[in-house]
Amino acid sequence: MNEKTTETKAKTEDDIRSGVRKAYAAVAATHKTGACCGEPNNRCGVPAGPIGVASTRLGYSAEDLVVVPEGADMGLGCGNPRAIAALKVGEVVIDLGSGGGFDCFLAAREVGAEGRVIGIDMTPDMLSKARTNAQTGGYANVEFRLGEIEHLPVADTSVDVIISNCVVNLSPDKQQVFRDAYRVLKSGGRLAISDVVTTAELPDEVKSDQAMYSGCVSGAASSDAVRAMLEQAGFLDIRIEPKDESREFIKDWAPGRAVDDYVVSAYIEARKP
Repeated sequence: MNEKTTETKAKTEDDIRSGVRKAYAAVAATHKTGACCGEPNNRCGVPAGPIGVASTRLGYSAEDLVVVPEGADMGLGCGNPRAIAALKVGEVVIDLGSGGGFDCFLAAREVGAEGRVIGIDMTPDMLSKARTNAQTGGYANVEFRLGEIEHLPVADTSVDVIISNCVVNLSPDKQQVFRDAYRVLKSGGRLAISDVVTTAELPDEVKSDQAMYSGCVSGAASSDAVRAMLEQAGFLDIRIEPKDESREFIKDWAPGRAVDDYVVSAYIEARKP
């Protein structure tokens, strides 16, 4: 790759990140109205109805919705990563793309006072919201750090579990996400995420639509591609389980555009040797 090509690639990736950051800053400001990215068309997976209804569709319990600070559950995501994380008391957990802190606060209850949860988000508005929520809820074992998931502000081999809810697809460099996840995990540490994967080739008009990228569609990779990236990063015991039933809520992300013909939610698990 020559220097000019490298510069073009970097600019494209930065443009994508900038678009995603702008979209989710708008979500942070408008999620209580049910709008998404400042628009009422649900492109980021934010429901038109009550946020709690959407979260229970994603696999969260009614109790999950009431034990976190108000405003933490923003209706974002495509599953419940804690359902596969098997968190234990005393573990150190990272949440990639932590948003308002919903999954972090639920994880904090499972790891207990002896454990620790670190939320990473690249959007300052989300970070501010999450920190306010943590203070409101008195979560002494949770902290939030500003950073990109490709370059985690976390020390090497310091984490037991990495969770994430529909965020890796938003990265323009997913290989680097998995590479850095491998770096920060302890030996035997595990990755347990919910994300979207493609089931068919995305149309060109979807691939080129920044709003659809921010809406967790255009940036999705196939299960085979995700598996290959995890293997290249060094992970073992890789398990990718697509959820066909997720099409029922994915179709609401972009009404009229049939995105459920191309992507589904999947649980993705892997282990560092």
